[in-house]
Amino acid sequence: MRLLIGGSSSFFFHLKEFSNALNRLGVESKLVFDADYSDGFPSRKIRNWFQTRKKFTKLIHEFKPDAIFIDRYRHFGIDALKANIPLFVLLRGHFWTEIYWNKRTLYKSLPKRIAIRQWDKIGKEIFAGATAIFPICKYLEKVTSEYLPGKPTNVFFEGVDASRWYNVQGMKLKHPCVGLLQRAGWWGKTSEMLLLKKVLEKMPDVNFYWAGDGPLRERVLSELDKYDNFHWLGNLQYPDKVREYLSEIDVYALVTGMDLAPLSLKEAQLMKKPVVATNVGGNQEMMVDGKTGFLVQQGSDQQLIDKLSLLLEDKDLAKKMGVEGRKFIEDTFNWELVAKNFIRNIESYLK
Repeated sequence: MRLLIGGSSSFFFHLKEFSNALNRLGVESKLVFDADYSDGFPSRKIRNWFQTRKKFTKLIHEFKPDAIFIDRYRHFGIDALKANIPLFVLLRGHFWTEIYWNKRTLYKSLPKRIAIRQWDKIGKEIFAGATAIFPICKYLEKVTSEYLPGKPTNVFFEGVDASRWYNVQGMKLKHPCVGLLQRAGWWGKTSEMLLLKKVLEKMPDVNFYWAGDGPLRERVLSELDKYDNFHWLGNLQYPDKVREYLSEIDVYALVTGMDLAPLSLKEAQLMKKPVVATNVGGNQEMMVDGKTGFLVQQGSDQQLIDKLSLLLEDKDLAKKMGVEGRKFIEDTFNWELVAKNFIRNIESYLK
């Protein structure tokens, strides 16, 4: 089987690992940056609109794929449908909720409103024409079935290369400390971070380090940066600086209003860190509550305080959960297993 993978810049590193796993299993896969071969309105790279038209046709003619796999909903997917090649879509986000929040927060100006309507249109066209959708967790598969009844779906648990995650000389942080590694993207997800105001007040001797950025960064910092035990590190270079960061923190916390299959949650467990995460979306599928860490109820600052305090005070429990966390991720989210399941699913559609 020949599989063409059109990837986005934000996930290209991980798609490369996936492509390599497929090749080891006998699939001839080719990974390309999607916008290099297909682009158009409302992309701001207007020159690409005209330069990529022939490149996609040439790519298809030379590689002759049996199927195309994409990780975002852009012109590459539209061109795949026009070429009548079976299209499989990796659904990495809650498309419908993200569109809803973006329209009401980040995309208020007229040009941005036009852009978000076009991205919405392109996404829905791709979903309608795709052979199957591959949501990244069971929770998102259920959501997809509600929005796209009758559309075939298969869960695609994103893999992670455990060999990349090992302890190194950590960055200099004040202890005890809690690490937060997350993007401030859309408000329905990010607003939960403001729960930390009460946590910071009630845990003044614990340092909280946020590594991340995003369009809502200033909105978060305006509320949290006033606390002496809150520290913003900005974006960390991936994966080396992230590895240094995760090597040093005592506990990892994911405080979010929505997440599906957060990579940072898996990586923290691979670094043998006990984790505390809001029980939303697919988080419960990415950890084992009570074994590799704790899930806490959305909106409950007291549960967050209780679980973080427990893990910071009980070193033996924290260490045990860290060991269990690495084992869980290694056994569940290795790329070989992901690739084998993917091949089996794709072949069932191509028969």
